[in-house]
Amino acid sequence: MLTVLLISLFALILLNVPIGVCLGLSSALAFMTSGNTDLMVVVQRMMRQIDSTTLLAIPLFIFGGKIMERGGISKRLVDLSYSLFGWIPGSLAIVTVVSCMFFAALSGSAPATVIAIGSVMAPMMIRDGYPANFSVTLAAAAGCIGVIIPPSIPFVNYAVLTGESISDMFKAGIIPGLLMGLVLIVYSVIMARKHKWGGALIPFRFHNFWNAFKKSFLALLMPVIILGGIYSGAFTPTEAAGVACAYGILVAGFIFKEIKLRDLPKVAYDGGMTNGMIFLIIATAAVLSWILSTERVPAMLSSFILGITDNAFIILLLINIILLINGCFMELTASMFIYVPILYPIAQAAGINLIQFGIICTLNMTLGLLTPPLGVSLFIASGLHEKASFNGVCKAVVPMFILLVGVLLAVTYIPQISLAFL
Repeated sequence: MLTVLLISLFALILLNVPIGVCLGLSSALAFMTSGNTDLMVVVQRMMRQIDSTTLLAIPLFIFGGKIMERGGISKRLVDLSYSLFGWIPGSLAIVTVVSCMFFAALSGSAPATVIAIGSVMAPMMIRDGYPANFSVTLAAAAGCIGVIIPPSIPFVNYAVLTGESISDMFKAGIIPGLLMGLVLIVYSVIMARKHKWGGALIPFRFHNFWNAFKKSFLALLMPVIILGGIYSGAFTPTEAAGVACAYGILVAGFIFKEIKLRDLPKVAYDGGMTNGMIFLIIATAAVLSWILSTERVPAMLSSFILGITDNAFIILLLINIILLINGCFMELTASMFIYVPILYPIAQAAGINLIQFGIICTLNMTLGLLTPPLGVSLFIASGLHEKASFNGVCKAVVPMFILLVGVLLAVTYIPQISLAFL
């Protein structure tokens, strides 16, 4: 059963079949070879996985993010960032990263952040003398912060799989997300100064900042309302996602007036397409995880790793290597639902803090957005400007990826980074 599962899964992946279909077909084939051909069990497992009130947060956060993406929010956040950092060499690169961090606190999605900020900033950076490949790649790398700074859809998935607190996961993601942004800013400023990228600087003027702040204040208030409500106990994460949708429609539609009533069906359709892909992966990954559990794969892997060493330092290093390699070939949501049930017991047995472990897993899988051949964020970034190419983006991302791996190692071996607010 396990042999059929693995062979069919990798064969389908090599054939470039969508990952949700890969998981479902390979699981069904493995189940049929077990001698029990009642495939209704597969359907029941899929329905049981997605029949969760907590998972309602995912489509709601996605819908809220789509509203923010199309509601003129990104332009206001860019203007605010530029009013703050326009006087520093490499200012547009800083603005790109900071704007991604702001938008990350609204969307909870890396692709949404890359598109919303990259489509605005990449043309501006290129006109200002930055190389096209560097410009779009920086947007891709900074967009990954969208998965780490709360609210975060993968954090919700981890909490659903493990029973850990979503609120604690959100708190634990704040400092790692800020650290990712900081290293990208430092790298960008060094590169801009070294190669003399960028044009004339704009002196800081308080009235410019104040005007930009007033225009973006309602957008910036959204994460305050969401996270403040969750941490204060005013509403659950799922309810917070509903609040995000309602607030997004109110701000983008009635105050900023960037979205019309006729636009909502298109926004809902785009969100539905993303949700359909995510929930198909969640449902089919549940069947695959159940088969792996039935075949005692988590127990065997746990025994194997703990048989090699019981040193938490080495165990975490091995887990990082496994997940980074996996990120080259498997989408983030699928990785989360396949690997967490396998690796969670190992982390538990090794005495690793399980909230910290959730941040480690999510950060590893997020970096998979930047590693070819899958590299979803790289594909999105290469399409942001006609002067950018996928090969050029792959070269430009290498130093940024190395820096972000450095952040991963810091989060892995310095627990206080992710546990400071717990």
